[in-house]
Amino acid sequence: MLSVISYPVFALSVLFALVLSSSLFPLGWFEFRPEWLGLIVFYWTFRAPAQFGILLAWCLGLLLDVLEATPLGVNALAMGVIAFLVLTIHQRLRMYPLPQQCLMVFLLLGINQMLVHFIKQTLGVDSSGFSYLWPALTSALVWPVLCVLLDNLNRKDRKSTRLNSSHLW
Repeated sequence: MLSVISYPVFALSVLFALVLSSSLFPLGWFEFRPEWLGLIVFYWTFRAPAQFGILLAWCLGLLLDVLEATPLGVNALAMGVIAFLVLTIHQRLRMYPLPQQCLMVFLLLGINQMLVHFIKQTLGVDSSGFSYLWPALTSALVWPVLCVLLDNLNRKDRKSTRLNSSHLW
């Protein structure tokens, strides 16, 4: 497992997630859009719990609130909850095979979606049914690809950084 993060990969992954979270999808596909920022919060909290915690996840959620023009604190609370839940189980999660990790992504992002849905219902947004859980399912399907991609990018960047710094001495 990764214990040290590559900060350029971290910054680019967060930027990529924010762009995909605020990008326009076709109207029929909007409810199936993965929870990109939730996936990135899950990944970095899972891979580097010492460097990525609840406060950073909360700040990213607040930034997503601003980008999506939702009431301030809705996504911030949800991202903080994701980070907290991943921090509590990250050691067990490291032992799980990828399909079981996908199930955990679905469960934790489902909790995220339920929390956001509950807050929006309290604030008066009218929606019914369980269609708000589609992003959790699509996020679980995207998780293996995202996890492998970010692991490889993080390893390559750390290896090249290590090689560049060894040539200086």
